[in-house]
Amino acid sequence: MNNEHYDASDIQVLEGLEAVRKRPGMYIGTTDVKGLHHLVWEIVDNSIDEALAGFCNNIEIIINKDNSITVKDNGRGIPVGVHPKTGLSTVETVYTVLHAGGKFGGGGYKVSGGLHGVGASVVNALSSFVTVTVYKEGKIYEAKFANGGKTTQKLTVIGECENDRTGTTVTFKPDPNIFDTDIYDYETLKVRTRELAFLNKGLMLTLRDDRDDEDTTGETFHYEGGISEYVKYLNANKTPIQSEIIHLEGEEAGVMFEVALQYNTGYNENIYSFVNNINTHDGGTHEEGVKRALTRVLNNYARKNNILKEKDASLTGDDVKEGLTMIVSCKHPNPQFEGQTKGRLGNSEVRKLADKVFSEGFERYLLEHPDEAKLILEKNMTAARARVAAKRARELTRRKGGLELTNQWGKLADCSSKNPAESEIFIVEGDSAGGQAKQGRDAKTQAILPLRGKILNVEKARLDRILGNEEIRSMITAFGTGIGEDFDINKLRYHKIIIMTDADVDGSHIRTLLLTLFYRFFRPIIEQGHVFVAQPPLYKITHGKTFKFVLTDEEKDEYIASLPEKTKYVIQRNKGLGEMDKEELCLTTMNIEHRTLRKITIEDAMLADQVFETLMGEEVEPRRKFIEDNAQYVENLDI
Repeated sequence: MNNEHYDASDIQVLEGLEAVRKRPGMYIGTTDVKGLHHLVWEIVDNSIDEALAGFCNNIEIIINKDNSITVKDNGRGIPVGVHPKTGLSTVETVYTVLHAGGKFGGGGYKVSGGLHGVGASVVNALSSFVTVTVYKEGKIYEAKFANGGKTTQKLTVIGECENDRTGTTVTFKPDPNIFDTDIYDYETLKVRTRELAFLNKGLMLTLRDDRDDEDTTGETFHYEGGISEYVKYLNANKTPIQSEIIHLEGEEAGVMFEVALQYNTGYNENIYSFVNNINTHDGGTHEEGVKRALTRVLNNYARKNNILKEKDASLTGDDVKEGLTMIVSCKHPNPQFEGQTKGRLGNSEVRKLADKVFSEGFERYLLEHPDEAKLILEKNMTAARARVAAKRARELTRRKGGLELTNQWGKLADCSSKNPAESEIFIVEGDSAGGQAKQGRDAKTQAILPLRGKILNVEKARLDRILGNEEIRSMITAFGTGIGEDFDINKLRYHKIIIMTDADVDGSHIRTLLLTLFYRFFRPIIEQGHVFVAQPPLYKITHGKTFKFVLTDEEKDEYIASLPEKTKYVIQRNKGLGEMDKEELCLTTMNIEHRTLRKITIEDAMLADQVFETLMGEEVEPRRKFIEDNAQYVENLDI
């Protein structure tokens, strides 16, 4: 770079909303499909804020035929007067000026979510067009924006309405030049819409897809029980220990706090926390206060009632969280989030409030429900005994020479590289495929671990039993991360963990069992993008002296259609990895230049939890219903 010509003319000044279009990631995190859907929630959050303030009870979200989005509410309506500072209408100010809104201490809202005032203008900047309609004081007002937030129609009265009708309707279409895709996914919107309805009891939200001619009314979500109904929903495929859901709430210094919980017979904890409807997936002071109180109250109750003897060790946080489904929700006028993603609440005063509200209410519940308290404590005590057993079993994965650990089916063939960034391990189904994979691999960067058939279903087992399973111990040792309280993602020895199973029903089952294990006990390796599924070819098509491997029926039909007319070809259906020789397996499934890998992601942890619980849990009826509902989508089922 030549520094001689660096002067004032090299300094770029971005005016208005130009900065948002120049660096959209700074404002919405990403311009992929996640960022696309984030725009919807920035507009919906403004309507939710009206609901939190007590002025809105109905919100409608519509995916229009042109893939634009319309959000309607019956709140007070954005103010329509001229803003004293900008000289523009307040509607135009909110949609064209960054950091303009009712969320900065001006008395508009006590609590709010979203991007704290920049949401509407950011959506405008990143849209092809935006139309804002306000119903207020018997009049209908409209303003229009286009081409990255430029005003194309000043706020104008376009009609009259009933005097008591109020509200705001916003229609916007994301700019295809900004986003990787501009196609909205109904299910993604549905999950968050339902979540918002749970978190705001009494609020009615409707989601409708006008791209679907059959969806004329949409789906409505309305929960008078709020987060208690959320817990009920999450526990739908589980067997509860208590007959009722515990719901506790309190308020202090303008901070509202509530928690709902219920234990089930499972072994996994499902604790989710929110601040002003924002999912604090990394927890924070509100969650810490509840967890601290939960452990203390249960230990105190157990000691006072002689369930825990003086000689017994106290219950740990892990013991009291086993089988617990809990929602923690805090509404705060001035939340302090840690990190750009707002993943963790940092307000220190909330920890004390959460502890106080929860401990007082939970102590009262245990005293008033001694039979259910006994069931909860029995669950906790069993978890504590299993924890001690698991600690002994975990020692087996730490012993010297662990990488030489052999299961009954085969031995880890490690790679020579010690650099995790370039190393990958193939978890391979069966001896035959394992042998072929060992012969066809790149020994420098590719490790092979054969498994004997189907591993233990961890959805139905505690950690002590899981650690008794030979195949699982082999994986723990090979990965190097440890498990449970010993887990450390920084010790992961391979940055690609690749599941390689047959393209049949058994292969799919083994894959599901492995993903269940990873989701429950190694979740960070999925969250950080280290888990993949190899995609072996479904067919080998031979044409004369040439051949082609294809992954799907669609690819097969497309390739055959491309062949010269009246030509002969042979189609071979590959039912097992072991049927391929080492050259074919290497070329199609392992070679970095030619293979196809599918990265496993967790877009929504709660949704993933429900799917795993449905498919792998104890309850038969939810699994039967899932199969019946989804059987129509299954193709090429091998029995």
